[in-house]
Amino acid sequence: MLKAGGNNHNSVCFYESDPMLEPYKFIIQKRHRDFVLREAGFKGNATRLSDVFNSYLYYGLHSTPDGWVMREWAPNATAIYMIGDFSLWDKTETYRLNRIHDGNWELYLPENALQHGMMYKLLIEWEGGCGERLPSHVRRAVQDNSTKIFTAQVWQPEEYRWKNVQPLRLKNPLIYEVHIGMSTERYDVSTFEQFRIEVLPRVAALGYNAIQLMGIHEHPYYGSFGYQVSNFFAVSSRFGTPEDLKRLIDEAHGLGISVIMDIVHSHAVKNEIEGLSRFDGTEDLYFYQGDRGVHSLWNSRLFDYGKNEVLNFLLSNCKYWLEEFHFDGFRFDGITSMLYWDHALGRDFTDYKFYYDGNQDENAIIYLTLANRLIHELHPNAITIAEDMSGMPGLAAPVEQCGIGFDFRMSMGIPDYWIKLVKEKQDEEWHVGDMFYELTNKRADEHTVSYVESHDQAMVGDKTMIFRLLDKEIYYSMNVLERNMVVDRGIALHKMIRLITLATAGDGYLTFMGNEWGHPEWIDFPREGNGWSYNYARRQWSLVDDKLLRYRFLNAFDKAMIKIVRNKRTNFFAPSPKPLVRDIEKQLLVFERGKFLFVFNFSPNSSYSDYHFEVKAGKYKEVMTTDDVEFDGFDRLKKNAEHLTTFNGEKNLLSLYVPSRTAIVLKYVD
Repeated sequence: MLKAGGNNHNSVCFYESDPMLEPYKFIIQKRHRDFVLREAGFKGNATRLSDVFNSYLYYGLHSTPDGWVMREWAPNATAIYMIGDFSLWDKTETYRLNRIHDGNWELYLPENALQHGMMYKLLIEWEGGCGERLPSHVRRAVQDNSTKIFTAQVWQPEEYRWKNVQPLRLKNPLIYEVHIGMSTERYDVSTFEQFRIEVLPRVAALGYNAIQLMGIHEHPYYGSFGYQVSNFFAVSSRFGTPEDLKRLIDEAHGLGISVIMDIVHSHAVKNEIEGLSRFDGTEDLYFYQGDRGVHSLWNSRLFDYGKNEVLNFLLSNCKYWLEEFHFDGFRFDGITSMLYWDHALGRDFTDYKFYYDGNQDENAIIYLTLANRLIHELHPNAITIAEDMSGMPGLAAPVEQCGIGFDFRMSMGIPDYWIKLVKEKQDEEWHVGDMFYELTNKRADEHTVSYVESHDQAMVGDKTMIFRLLDKEIYYSMNVLERNMVVDRGIALHKMIRLITLATAGDGYLTFMGNEWGHPEWIDFPREGNGWSYNYARRQWSLVDDKLLRYRFLNAFDKAMIKIVRNKRTNFFAPSPKPLVRDIEKQLLVFERGKFLFVFNFSPNSSYSDYHFEVKAGKYKEVMTTDDVEFDGFDRLKKNAEHLTTFNGEKNLLSLYVPSRTAIVLKYVD
């Protein structure tokens, strides 16, 4: 039996708990040994892995006690010049970098050579060509409004002074996914400051304990949602300055909200002037050679995770965002694409053999394991979340147990399940047995984050959950002065779907901003095809604030729902949900979780009087129901009602009235 490496030498590999992994244990062991060897090679005599990766402190432009220093890695270059405002954009010997060692270049300048705010680039020459580039570790880049081309900016402001301590580690993250740019109602790109003032208080009021920020890396094309990254160490200048981002994170911490960064290390933009592609004239400086270096679907470049310099770049990037900006963790985007050479395009993972058939990029697996080791060494309270649709075993198992080390995995099958159910099944066909299985199906050794919809389900060409349920009626029938059967159904199911997803969640929950209260329509960024319109790249907060519209009821329900699971005295997520009733014919589902009892009646037509089922003896008090008038329900249940069990036929029975399309939450109080 292999004992895993790391601090806990008595840990056994995760495959020990799953007999189906027995045929693949030698592959898993080899992966772990390869990681241990790679880690040892990097550490050398260092105490911790996180002490080794500091590329952002060496490369790029830095001020020194005597002036400035610029360093760059470009082994194929024959000459490198800084050009900019200071040189009238001409190359001069004064600003020529000197080759030093191992493909590195360096230039020292006096203090008066550069000033805060100046614009600059690198001009890199190689045999047979040259090109303007932004430094690989540039921390500030600004886009020209007319040409849309980015230029580096000398950035040396007064140091930001942090006011608040970071929150404790999130055991159960309740995540509010955020895109800063589209967080305003204005027909414009919002800023960190506007979000901090206008939206962050809304998140705090709802009770979410984390925000997940998208698009923080600098990216040339706004419509990419921030997933086509050009400058990995630069804060997107569309949203403000690095100091603005720090102020936002600091204030979130003051509200007890952790801040998670959506980090993109799965690929990079193809752009050459702004990005890393053909940086020194070679295709494979940072990326795999040939076809393996290009993602055909995303039209982007793929990192060579087997190259030490690339690992130094990416691991230092993880450290940079933690150290410089006090992020509380990362959601790693596009993990599935990294894990498999074919990026899992068009593949279904119906058998364990597909995780161990040689289609795996073992270099990428080692990188992700190193990243998790470094992050948790550096910041023990930080969390890491993997976006993987393949379900690779061990992805969210500890490194000490031969795992890749993520703290959580996104339950990506759940939103797909809800879309399929709403789209393909009549209400009368909803199978509560299948529903409970789909919502709770996960590996026992993994922590997961459940969700109904993230930004992915809201993109143009798709539909949000509320749009699927209401369709065109969302435009005409959301006022409080009239009742509409389509809207009544949609609002009832919107609440029930969210409640059951949260109530069955393994360890955490996520929503995308505005979707919790049923933000209408989809997300579509300004582009040529829509006349460069911001109409769908914003959030219409006035709708939820309008007392004459029904959106506010969904917002109130979301707040009440989050409040239940955040109650520290109940330790909600500690036990797993335990099914008590799966009445397929009546479409009734009952399960308990700790002291809470959840009763769901998905029948569109049938209400049930005196519906009884076996529970633990005692008193149960209703704490919330989707039918409450406060949440735009029909008020068919007595508020805060208490129910006593009866002993009948050797069983303790609870008897309830369960209206159609209603969920009831009760708490055991005696």
